[in-house]
Amino acid sequence: MRPLNRLCTALATGILLVSTASWAAAPATVELVQAPAWVDRDGRTLPLAAGMELRSGDLVRTGDGARAYLMLAEGSRVKLGEAARFGLHTRSMQPQKTFRGALDVIAGAFRFTTAKLKKSVPRDVAIRVGTATIGIRGTDVWGKTDKDGDLVALLEGKIEITRAGQATEMSQAMTYYDAPRGRGAEVKSLDPESFARLARQTDIVAGDGAAGSKGKWTLLAGSAASQEAALEIYDQAQDAGFAARIRPRAVEDGGWRYEVAVGRYASAAEAEVAAARLKAATELKPTVVR
Repeated sequence: MRPLNRLCTALATGILLVSTASWAAAPATVELVQAPAWVDRDGRTLPLAAGMELRSGDLVRTGDGARAYLMLAEGSRVKLGEAARFGLHTRSMQPQKTFRGALDVIAGAFRFTTAKLKKSVPRDVAIRVGTATIGIRGTDVWGKTDKDGDLVALLEGKIEITRAGQATEMSQAMTYYDAPRGRGAEVKSLDPESFARLARQTDIVAGDGAAGSKGKWTLLAGSAASQEAALEIYDQAQDAGFAARIRPRAVEDGGWRYEVAVGRYASAAEAEVAAARLKAATELKPTVVR
């Protein structure tokens, strides 16, 4: 891609990530991102960014130590832990009113929670977790798939899990479906202490350095007098899984300087955490600005 075309793309990215299409609701929107994280779409890989609209067929990936919160149009939140791979599939024309789709947890941990005020919204959601498929009639489910097997914890509501042609119904809160690789599955009790450890694998808490769409603090990954130099900084941040945007600034001599900004953070402390992660992943030396 020519430098000018690439610059236009980088300039437009900031606008596209925070605006929503007025023609139809997106199936899901990114709420929070603790980078690094990416979305694979139509043969391209883009850094995951707060405010980004997700499409059917997107594959979301999180890196080591990363987290992401996704808001489905029908009102449910999906939390993803580190090293997760998550696919979204739906054909709903109005997903905010009636959601029909499948969520594919290919790797890592997730949590699916429906807001209390949205429980009455019609939905038909199936979640595949490794070798198990969950029919969602509940409102709060945690799960994980890895090399050791699959685990699904029911926190509230009802679910039906199908694995190897056998269906298991679960309606008892704080129980979990344990399916070790190559062995039979069992339903077991989940104690609060164990659940707290599971929940931390998908929760974003204060001090994690997550970016949102309304934060007033940002990272200045670098600045340059030329488009080409700015794009080199931009590419480093993007490749590392940090969504970047280029901001042109007029200078006194009548020229331009190009700043490469990353994220929007709720506080300087959150931005500092993200800056340390970006610095460790690249050759950049980001600074926190407001």
